[in-house]
Amino acid sequence: MMDSVTGLISGAVGGGAQANEGVEEGGGVRRRVPPVEVKLVPLEEGSEVTLNSDITSALMLQRQMDRRKAAVYLTLSGLLIFTTAFLLGYVAFRGMCRLCGNNGDLIPLSDAAGAQHSAEGGVMYMAELREMLKKYLKEERIEDTLRRVSRASHPPGSSEGNAVAREILQNLQNLRMDHTWTDSHYATLQFPSRTQPNALWLVDSEGAELEEIPLDSEGYCAYSATGTATGGVVYVNYGRSEDFEQLRAMGIALNGSIAVARVGGAVSFAEKVWHAQEAGLGGVLISPDPADVPQDTRRLGLHSNAVISEHVHLGSGDPFTPGFPSFNHTQFPSTQSSGLPIIPAQPISANVASKLLSQLSGAGCPRGWQGRLPYVQCVLGPGFTGPSERRVKMAVYNTMKPVLLNNIFASIEGKVESDHYIIIGAQRDSWGPGAVKSGVGTALLMELARTFSNMVENGFYPRRSLLFVSWDGGEFGNVGATEWLEGYLTMLHLKAVAYFSLDQAILGDDILSVYTSPLLADLIEGALKQVEHPKHTGQSILSLVQRQGGWRNIVKPLYLNSGAYSFTAFGGVPAMQLHFTEEARSYPFVNTQLDSVGRLQELLQGRLGSVGRAVAELVGLMVLRLSYDQLLPLDVTCYSNTVQQLSSKLNQHTAQLQSRGLSPQWVFSARGDYSRAAKNLHEAIKNSDIQDERLARLYNTRIMRVEYYFLSQYLSVVETPFRHVFNGRGDHTLSALADHVSLLRSAPHLFDEARFRRQLALFTWTLQGAANALSGDVWNIDNPL
Repeated sequence: MMDSVTGLISGAVGGGAQANEGVEEGGGVRRRVPPVEVKLVPLEEGSEVTLNSDITSALMLQRQMDRRKAAVYLTLSGLLIFTTAFLLGYVAFRGMCRLCGNNGDLIPLSDAAGAQHSAEGGVMYMAELREMLKKYLKEERIEDTLRRVSRASHPPGSSEGNAVAREILQNLQNLRMDHTWTDSHYATLQFPSRTQPNALWLVDSEGAELEEIPLDSEGYCAYSATGTATGGVVYVNYGRSEDFEQLRAMGIALNGSIAVARVGGAVSFAEKVWHAQEAGLGGVLISPDPADVPQDTRRLGLHSNAVISEHVHLGSGDPFTPGFPSFNHTQFPSTQSSGLPIIPAQPISANVASKLLSQLSGAGCPRGWQGRLPYVQCVLGPGFTGPSERRVKMAVYNTMKPVLLNNIFASIEGKVESDHYIIIGAQRDSWGPGAVKSGVGTALLMELARTFSNMVENGFYPRRSLLFVSWDGGEFGNVGATEWLEGYLTMLHLKAVAYFSLDQAILGDDILSVYTSPLLADLIEGALKQVEHPKHTGQSILSLVQRQGGWRNIVKPLYLNSGAYSFTAFGGVPAMQLHFTEEARSYPFVNTQLDSVGRLQELLQGRLGSVGRAVAELVGLMVLRLSYDQLLPLDVTCYSNTVQQLSSKLNQHTAQLQSRGLSPQWVFSARGDYSRAAKNLHEAIKNSDIQDERLARLYNTRIMRVEYYFLSQYLSVVETPFRHVFNGRGDHTLSALADHVSLLRSAPHLFDEARFRRQLALFTWTLQGAANALSGDVWNIDNPL
């Protein structure tokens, strides 16, 4: 393995980003503007003026007067020539004015501001750049890269994984980017034991093994606790917090039992295990159900013995270096993330789940919990039918291993704000072939890098830098990306404009979903207008989205396991991730050994290239806009509405709060300050001369930091990594505060006054700090005192 790693690192001069940040390496070549050839044009023959012999003597007698007259004549001649040339130029240029409409009116600012001069001396506008982007994107290249990346399983640290990394690095170097480099980290990953496979048994009341239930040897939950757990079986539906609340309300015995949860329910494996652990269960088995995951192999479904694997760390990055980057790992004491589970977890097949659940006794399931497993009449457990008191014993023997991860970077430098950059990234590794899990994102990444490189070669001058990144360790909770974020956390809010994740962008070709920070939401509308729907020729994606209720209906909040989540919730950088999915059925092979190009192409009925092109074009247009506009097109007022919704909810509980000596007044005050600051900044920008580079940079700096302002500065990044008060996780968040205050009506005996005071303080202080920072200078802060 070390030979492979050495070969990979030697492929990029200098190795890690820490040592060589900003240094041109790996064959990267800085772009040079071709020199413009200037030729001197001689005067035409016969252009000299000859003097008339009849007036020569008179001129000599009146030399002083002639000099004055000559000066007047020359001045008048010059004015005549200039006026003639100006009128001719105006007439010739009038029909070609790119800034004017039919009536000479200026076109919208976003299409004209910051017009660029190409290497040939012409002017390039956004409309031309959009056409250039479409021209250079190639469907066949997306398909070719996807097939190469998804040839076989390529987990981190494997020879296959390092081979894919070397190929990607070489391809980026061949594009002659301004810089290419690698960033390396040692991370602790968990893999199935090679000597002792995970196991599952039915046992009697004394713990004696009655029957071993076969498990898929390749299926496992990374970062599960190891060891054994024995108990009755409780069916917990999707393992959501509301599912466990319902079980407790029904009086189901949970302590010490083994949970059987089904895949789905909009919660990750990590969240299912966390909720089970909080409820007192001793272990978790997670299975696909035909109601959620197609399992008819004749109709592109999982076979009944297939398992779905996913990590169970409630967080991202290396769980043994929470909050700081995992390099020089031997020099620092080991720390453990609070998101690591303390109970074992294991994926099981639909057949195994059916075998267990069909033998349960106890109360019947609540409405909506019935799946489609064969031979299962939905009951909750925890007991088994039959005379003997049977239980389940599970054993997990996964092992930890330090692995060298290599993130691969390539950049195109901006020509005006080179220190501000837009980041486009994708996961590279996969437990299986990973056509959707890693292949799609990598193929789109490489095609966008090639396309923008070609655009620069042909006259595109990005105002801001573009950064293309292939992340390692994505299967284990975006480890490579998070470790990089941790290494540069203190400066990213000053540098990173936005992040676009390309992970799992193609799961179908019907429905588009956009998971994003609210700051980026308005960008998507303009892009949707410009891109043809991959399944409906001649129609834009926006036209179909409008039939579904409008483009805002497809915009959703970022979720924990997305490739974009850590950038916003941990790093304070606006981020976005797109998914095309099927309307009638889902793609069931993600996180399995069956995630192949052939199956994805079959689902898409041969439209893989066209769907890939549509996604690449959508992302490319948004990246183009962010790299082109003089003022960043981010909506700083977006969070005002979110806080207003909280204010309305708090208003509903004013009487109950006042009866306890509590007041939400400070939240209302902070909300008002933030709304005013955002509105004032918006108005100041609208009324300013944006061609003033100094002023534009000042505004852009304030706009870029908005997301960062919502990372609570009053929490430890080690203990609470996702500090964002809107998009993070923890008691400090808006959602936690709203849920807690709702107990005043639903369950007042559970309302904790001390906890509420702390939540209110953390949220209010963070919001007020954001308002103050957004206001700009201290003398602009609206302080009523």
